[in-house]
Amino acid sequence: MYALSLFGPVDALLEPVIGFLLLGLVLANLAVRGLAFRSHKREASEGGAEAISRYLPLEAANVVLILGSFYFMTLEHHAGIVLSVLVLGMFISDFFEFEARKVEARRDVPLEPPNSAIAASVLVLLYAGYVSLFFVIEPLWNAII
Repeated sequence: MYALSLFGPVDALLEPVIGFLLLGLVLANLAVRGLAFRSHKREASEGGAEAISRYLPLEAANVVLILGSFYFMTLEHHAGIVLSVLVLGMFISDFFEFEARKVEARRDVPLEPPNSAIAASVLVLLYAGYVSLFFVIEPLWNAII
């Protein structure tokens, strides 16, 4: 822990496990993203474009992941900034993918999976996995570098 920490005792409790918590949040976000797409397909088939609404668990998972990455930025500055940028990119792509689903429903074409949001989620997953599981590759990494 740093000599000067922003959240004091909370930092002492969460610092050893924050990487694993973020990795779990990213995995949960990917699972909820699949449920959201299934819900959008069902809503589009039942009521068209007007019936498609934002999936509240996905929005909540996105907000929790954004807040978690911002908190991680207070503990690990460089890794936190990179993760926060990736998470914000995922959030923005998710926003536009929702609008794309509504357009597809208005045009009566089959809904496509949210490919850009999935790709952004995979990037976030890879980086969160790298940050949290670096101890696995650390001996090899140090031997090379």
